[in-house]
Amino acid sequence: MIATDLSISSQTCHAILQEVFGYPQFRGPQQAIVEHVANGGDALVLMPTGGGKSLCYQIPAIARQRAGLGVSIVVSPLIALMHDQVGALHEAGVSAAFLNSTLSGEEAYQVEQSMLRGDITLLYAAPERVTNPRFLALLDSLYERGQLSLFAIDEAHCVSQWGHDFRPEYRALTVLHERYAGVPRMALTATADDLTRADILERLQLQDAQAFVSSFDRPNIRYTIVEKREAVQQLLRFIEREHEGDAGIVYCQSRKKVEDVAQTLVDAGIHALPYHAGLDSRVRQDHQNRFLREEGVVMVATIAFGMGIDKPDVRFVAHLDMPKNIEGYYQETGRAGRDGLPAYAWMGYGLQDVVNQRRMIDESPAGEEFKQALRGKLDALLGLAEATDCRRVRLLAYFGEQLGDGPTYRCQNCDNCLNPPDIWDGTDAARKLLSTIYRIQQSSGMSFGAGHVMDIVRGKTTEKVTQHGHTTLSTFGIGTDFSEIQLRGVLRQLIAMGAVAVDAQAFNTLQLTEQSRAVLRGEVQVQLRESVSTPASRKSKRPGAGSAVVKAPIALDGDGLVRYAALKAWRAEVAREHNLPAYVIFHDATLAAIAKRAPQTLDDLQGISGIGAKKLEAYAQEVLRVVNT
Repeated sequence: MIATDLSISSQTCHAILQEVFGYPQFRGPQQAIVEHVANGGDALVLMPTGGGKSLCYQIPAIARQRAGLGVSIVVSPLIALMHDQVGALHEAGVSAAFLNSTLSGEEAYQVEQSMLRGDITLLYAAPERVTNPRFLALLDSLYERGQLSLFAIDEAHCVSQWGHDFRPEYRALTVLHERYAGVPRMALTATADDLTRADILERLQLQDAQAFVSSFDRPNIRYTIVEKREAVQQLLRFIEREHEGDAGIVYCQSRKKVEDVAQTLVDAGIHALPYHAGLDSRVRQDHQNRFLREEGVVMVATIAFGMGIDKPDVRFVAHLDMPKNIEGYYQETGRAGRDGLPAYAWMGYGLQDVVNQRRMIDESPAGEEFKQALRGKLDALLGLAEATDCRRVRLLAYFGEQLGDGPTYRCQNCDNCLNPPDIWDGTDAARKLLSTIYRIQQSSGMSFGAGHVMDIVRGKTTEKVTQHGHTTLSTFGIGTDFSEIQLRGVLRQLIAMGAVAVDAQAFNTLQLTEQSRAVLRGEVQVQLRESVSTPASRKSKRPGAGSAVVKAPIALDGDGLVRYAALKAWRAEVAREHNLPAYVIFHDATLAAIAKRAPQTLDDLQGISGIGAKKLEAYAQEVLRVVNT
């Protein structure tokens, strides 16, 4: 049973923000969300990664617990995230715990008893745990005593079949609405288009919840998408030129590719680790811990890695294979630059990416309606990759947000805005490719793959072309003025728009479709970005490359950099002692602010963002000692 006449003031919420978390003010819509939920309102919160979603439920949980309303339950899908969130709350002086498979039976029992006694403010648990009959019985007991305060469902896009990371176990969370009337519920996610949002509201029965949709823009991230040309070497050049010594994530589609790319980076002197579901669980956990706790680690991974990763100083996210949709791309790139400092999202894509993604959709056992939705999402991502206008405008438009004055806006922080590409009309090339596919099928009743079709169009007398008598086709050599790179770009577009089908059952051969007719008749224009020339050779390393370089998030003089380096070394020691990532102790921005101020007394530390009352009590003397030595 829940009190309905509760009134938690704005001043109370703001005091918790300052006292517990050490922040002087709320960001964006945080204050409105916090006050709404603290006073018992349901909410759907869409806020970009790094936008401060956690505070949106942590502050209401603390406020409601102080008002005598008991424990808040946080539904979280990942063990690592639970550990780090709970560790961070302990550092801030908040009573928090988790229930997951890392606990022994006795340890789990002790947590449950603490929860029943009212000793815990926030309890983190996976959806399977929360909907387990035994755990529901514990929640029943709390509810009957008016000690069940709030449900926060994190990564809420997992509930939707239309989202990019659907998890069936999330569907059972509807029991919370049915069983605990009056207990406020909030669903939080960083990525959801209109279709996914509607599904979240329906599945979690949050139709009456207030929606808080923040801007999806991450202005600190620079978006770059390149056509694959020796993709691993392109990646290597990108890291060596832009991100030497930085932490980053590289996404690959297959486990084998993860292993190969990680080894290539290691051979080049980059501190890289592989991560995929095929590794031993202890190895995966060790690699994840090293990524979180060590500096400058590049994680090469499948999409099995990343959800809930709270590392603020990831300076780049790279994709060597195209994701399935824009939501996945946005979620994954959003793991860079969570601290608000400059970061990069780099992706390589090619014809084979389009073929593979189309094939996976076509071979899926799902219904045709669902497949059509997936094709639409893939087409939107391909449109982003092939775009010649501002990438950020395209990306935000997908989520229903207009940036600036729309299509003519230039963000000046994506490759297209910084280096506008040349455009060429590929309609003639498209018609020649389609005509060739038709002539091949007419002459032999057979179908062939992309490489063979392009060889015929370009008039190449390969052994295969000659063997099948395709030098006699009327379309042989009609496209000698087109390069293979240009024709591959045209084929990508034709496959994406459905004018060419890929037959996965027949070795990825190409087939005409109903949509082919409009292109052949010249009714549809095929506009493409001009392919850039092969990237320049790798640079020679700078003198001293590979040695540790201190990079501060704000401008510091020489003495300030010395203080900053000393503070980072001290923080690393504390983090090891507490078995926590370093950023849980203090963020880089907080250390840099301390280094710049060069405090001499406790009063000098007051007001620095990120230093709450508990951290001031725990670390102030040590911080002053480090700064002054």
